[in-house]
Amino acid sequence: MKPLFVTGTDTGIGKTHVSCRIVSTLRREGLDAVGMKPVASGCRATPEGLRNEDAEALIAASRWTGAYETINPLAFADPIAPHIAAADAGTAITLAPIGAAYALLAAARAPVVVEGVGGWLAPLSDTLMQADLARVFGLDVVLVVGMRLGCLNHALLTARAIVEDGCRLAGWIANRVDADMPRFDENLATLRARLAAPLLGVVAHGADATDTLDLAPLRR
Repeated sequence: MKPLFVTGTDTGIGKTHVSCRIVSTLRREGLDAVGMKPVASGCRATPEGLRNEDAEALIAASRWTGAYETINPLAFADPIAPHIAAADAGTAITLAPIGAAYALLAAARAPVVVEGVGGWLAPLSDTLMQADLARVFGLDVVLVVGMRLGCLNHALLTARAIVEDGCRLAGWIANRVDADMPRFDENLATLRARLAAPLLGVVAHGADATDTLDLAPLRR
């Protein structure tokens, strides 16, 4: 199974929740999966350094006991776009530290599930996009669609951008971020008809949802 890059139709639509579910599902299926959050903004200060709750959730789901920085090599305090947070910190996001951490993970575990930041086209720097990570590391892309009004446009545009960036959209997951979304079934059917990738599951609203993901299409 190829390593994965989990992206979303927007920020705050459940990429971390879904990434943890993917990691947990793969581990139950006997794969030694591990989650990675290469870049995280919105981190709290601790005696050990900046820590991000999304990265910590991935660590817990992965049962990772190694260094925190291997899972989240680039951490920034302010909850803003990462390239802006990096500039505020007097640095820039580059591929080198991400690649070094990824290489350590890939040597220890497989597959690696890499969670992006924001939506697909959220830049990492003036010269680095999230698509670059997927291409350089050979990651298949899984799209998390936040099911709410406007998701059809967001999902179809994101899917088009992923393909145009030379990456493979291997599957998508519908996350019910709006529990009261009107005409949910019709919207889901529209996406199933128009997205050229398999639906891997529908995640119900709420952090304790226990819906089953079907990750078989990712094995190829």
